[in-house]
Amino acid sequence: MVRLTLNLITKNSNLKPRKEQNIAQSLKKITHINFSDRNIDAIDDISLCKNLNVLYLYDNHISHITNLNYTTNLTHLYLQNNCISCIENLTSLKKLEKLYLGGNYIAIIEGLEGLEELRELHVESQRLPPGEKLLFDPRSLQSLAKSLSTLNISKNNIDDIKDLEILENLNHLIAVDNQLMHVKDLELLLNKLMKLWKLDLNGNPVCLKPKYRDRLILVSKSLEFLDGKEIKNLERQFLINWKASKDAKKVSKKRSNKNKDLSNSYISKFETVHHIVPVYYPQVGKSKVVFFSDVQRSLASGNAATESSQEDKTEIIEDMGNLSLKESKSSLTKK
Repeated sequence: MVRLTLNLITKNSNLKPRKEQNIAQSLKKITHINFSDRNIDAIDDISLCKNLNVLYLYDNHISHITNLNYTTNLTHLYLQNNCISCIENLTSLKKLEKLYLGGNYIAIIEGLEGLEELRELHVESQRLPPGEKLLFDPRSLQSLAKSLSTLNISKNNIDDIKDLEILENLNHLIAVDNQLMHVKDLELLLNKLMKLWKLDLNGNPVCLKPKYRDRLILVSKSLEFLDGKEIKNLERQFLINWKASKDAKKVSKKRSNKNKDLSNSYISKFETVHHIVPVYYPQVGKSKVVFFSDVQRSLASGNAATESSQEDKTEIIEDMGNLSLKESKSSLTKK
């Protein structure tokens, strides 16, 4: 295997220092180093490359991120397709803007505290054990909350991205070929990510849900591209109008049901009002008020109460019969 050393950098950079300059001074001028696919397995001390901006080390065999503490002007770091299992020793890279770590063995996104200028983070396709998923350390997400604009977390068996809601300036989220299942979870996330304009979720189970695309377009006003397809203004306006019409129908139906319930309640109360008529007792000569509804209800129910109440009902019915008979006789006498 090969270690990345100053001597190796010097040989491969074709440095030709002037007579008045030495190798150290020449190394300070280097801004780009490309040692991709060179069987590099470790990074040696390259602190003399103080003005290094871009370092290409992808497609190697690096297992640990080391000796980058003094490359404080580094803005782009390419470490994809190595053997890295832990994100470490990067906190001094205050100017780092783009970090590429895809295709490694990283299980937790951590160790990014202090990287407040980081705009792009690519951690796709981690080679994780079966059943495991990529996780996020809240401290690292907090550090990236205001700076990160592009995040690639594709092919990492992720089933929940709620933690990403803290990334308030995220513009582009790439999360294809994961295990995201629920449209509702995505709606909640999009409500928080007010600046997200491009979202790629192809290959997730959620993409097969009914109205998946429609619901995400409706919930996010900033979204311009979804799964590689542009969201036209006409499409968004049609969905807005459709939702407004649907909501209006729901409100109308709710009001109708409420009015119907009030009407039924009024009728129910009206039906309970007792109808009263006077009944005259011949032997007393005074009228007595009888509630016909009570008599009818008692007869219809067929439920025997107490003997006294039953006798009262019988007496009332007999009195009513006597009254009717008396009126009939009086009518015949007059004739």
